[in-house]
Amino acid sequence: MSFIITKKDFRHVTIEKVGGKALNLAKLSLQGFPVPEAFFITADAYQEFIKKNRIKSKILKIIENTKFSNIDSLKQSSEQIKDLIVNAKMPDNIKNEIRIAYKNLDFDGLSYGAAGDFIRAGRDIPFVAVRSSGITEDIKGASSAGQYETFLNIRGLTDLIEAVKKCWASLYTPRVMYYRYKHKQSQDTSLCVIVQKMINSEAAGVVFTVDPSKPEQGKDNIVIEASWGLGETIVQGQVNPDYYVVDKRTGKILSIRIGKKYIMRIRDPYTGETVVKNVLSEKINEQVMSEQQIVALAAYAKKIENYYGNPQDIEFAIERGRIYILQSRAVTVLEEKKTKAIQGKPILTGFPASPGIAKGPVKIIHDLSELNKIKKGDILVTTMTSPDMVPAMEKSAGIITDEGGTSCHASIVSRELGIPCIVGTKTATKELKEGQLITMDATNGNIFEGDVSIQEEQKHYVQVATKTKIKVNLAFPETAKPEIAEKTDGVGLLRIEHMLTKTGMHPFEYIRQGKQDELTDILVGGIGHIAEIFKDKPVYVRSLDVRTDEFSNMKGGENEPKESNPMLGWHGIRRSLEVDEILRSEMRAISKLHEKGFTNIHYMLPFVINVSELQKVKQIAKEVYLPDTCKIGIMIETPAAALSIEDFCKEGLSFVSFGSNDLTQLTLGIDRNNENLISLFDELHPSMKFMFKHVIEICKKYKVETSICGELPSNRKEAVEFLVNLGIDSLSVNIDAIDKVRSWVAEVEQSAS
Repeated sequence: MSFIITKKDFRHVTIEKVGGKALNLAKLSLQGFPVPEAFFITADAYQEFIKKNRIKSKILKIIENTKFSNIDSLKQSSEQIKDLIVNAKMPDNIKNEIRIAYKNLDFDGLSYGAAGDFIRAGRDIPFVAVRSSGITEDIKGASSAGQYETFLNIRGLTDLIEAVKKCWASLYTPRVMYYRYKHKQSQDTSLCVIVQKMINSEAAGVVFTVDPSKPEQGKDNIVIEASWGLGETIVQGQVNPDYYVVDKRTGKILSIRIGKKYIMRIRDPYTGETVVKNVLSEKINEQVMSEQQIVALAAYAKKIENYYGNPQDIEFAIERGRIYILQSRAVTVLEEKKTKAIQGKPILTGFPASPGIAKGPVKIIHDLSELNKIKKGDILVTTMTSPDMVPAMEKSAGIITDEGGTSCHASIVSRELGIPCIVGTKTATKELKEGQLITMDATNGNIFEGDVSIQEEQKHYVQVATKTKIKVNLAFPETAKPEIAEKTDGVGLLRIEHMLTKTGMHPFEYIRQGKQDELTDILVGGIGHIAEIFKDKPVYVRSLDVRTDEFSNMKGGENEPKESNPMLGWHGIRRSLEVDEILRSEMRAISKLHEKGFTNIHYMLPFVINVSELQKVKQIAKEVYLPDTCKIGIMIETPAAALSIEDFCKEGLSFVSFGSNDLTQLTLGIDRNNENLISLFDELHPSMKFMFKHVIEICKKYKVETSICGELPSNRKEAVEFLVNLGIDSLSVNIDAIDKVRSWVAEVEQSAS
């Protein structure tokens, strides 16, 4: 068994082996995002380490005797377990694999500043960042934000091995043990370690693809926080960072707020260690990122959100003007809360980090030794929270800090816990008094003296019956959950590309190697799993649509032709009809599933432009005996399909679904991946509205079902209103947008009645 996964095998990674953070890095790397070179030490390596050193039973015994409600007991147990791990010997087989992967880590000289030429000449040992990737980390609703350890500027095998053991030991810090206890997760868990080339950043920070403090109002905004040096200074809330807001739809910068950045973390050029330095006086109030960099980063963030299909929390770094993506995870909590305006002047203001109202006595925490004085209902006031404070934070009614921004520890954890939080007040620990009764309006960032009456209106998305069906877009079988099936009307778009790439082979390579049966079996397993969960609700499976520049790192990807514009190239139905064994394999899989009783599965053809394509697919369907219970429909992704929709309806089809992303780029002549054109990309351009209206009206005439499965309805309420009023039959949206869109639809339908 190998304990190391390098880039050439990233396509094989699973969350069980490498955890959420590493899995996301692998995906981003394979998609071509600028992710620094890395290798993963798998969770199996940790288990082997524990087994060889015979310390598992000792760890479990210590946990068994831990009193989780007692901070001192937690600390004592933590120290005992961490000592067991750090003082244990790294098994030779694991050490040797780490040595080889570290030696072969690609080096381009970018991360070494002025010493780059010297290091390149000697092929010197690279600096790396050693990051954790927990098996339960970065899952929706429980991000474990900032809880595991990260070690920066590590250099040399000896220091790397020690950093890996310390990373493993961070599985058992008090904060992590308590977190698992409160979330009812097993304490017998595992951890993958990411070893990543160190970016010697002159600037770094965090991007949110939705305003986390105002998710409904800020759903179309990208929020960026940036500071000098390494990003840990922001995450730990030690500076007030620059704050930039970009319109997600247009790419236009909406606002720039310059923070005061007194300190920064950098690599010491002499020792190689991470050190905290004072920022030069002329840079304290200087804008960290140029407007060009802000727009470029926002474009990356939008692409990453589109790839994952839900709002993302992204860490980035800038070295020599180049932007690097360090990690991305789902934004864990998005809940809109509003408060009505009140009389009176606040005694203190700050940045609204986690919305809501809280009242209670102030308890000022200067250091960790004072945490025991926090009782349920207190307002925790501190310079900045740390992961060690989580047990006390959970008891608090509200949290106020002197420092920090949207992405600091206090902000992220408070949102996850659902606790009102105001950060960046600058002087809360000085101006507020111990025991003082205060009222927090954390939705607006205001703090009032005494018990002030504030009426809070919390917006809940309630599942209501709607005439317009709400479906969901899926790409991975594991994301199909019973609770999603219960609150939707089916799967409006099931992409099959990712089911096939899990095996590590390019989808078309199956055909080249004559492995059509293997291709069919994979599809039967993946599609069948989803069809079973959704039972009698329709599941619309899109035929394979792989552009020639996608999955190029996979086995067989080297055989792909090189195209100057793959977006407009050999993909979709035009390719599948030339290599029709793809279609036959897909249809055989669907036929097998229908024979098993999954008659809710239907077939959708991508990138269609001619009726002749639909006719050819129907002929193949007859040849492979695709049952009549399987409906056939098309994607409306091209103006050709939209404008000739009546011809398709006359030929005979059961449904159509708008692919609004491609339809927009082809209608407006805009490359949707070009960040310089974001401001022109408008899915509700008058020409788009014309085609939506034309297609829906013609389809109604021929009793053909209409839907949309692009990003548009997930993100824009005005688009939902427009489409519902046109009479579209269903909207297929991202998982995280189901409740929101159903609420929008209900509102539109009620207004029209």
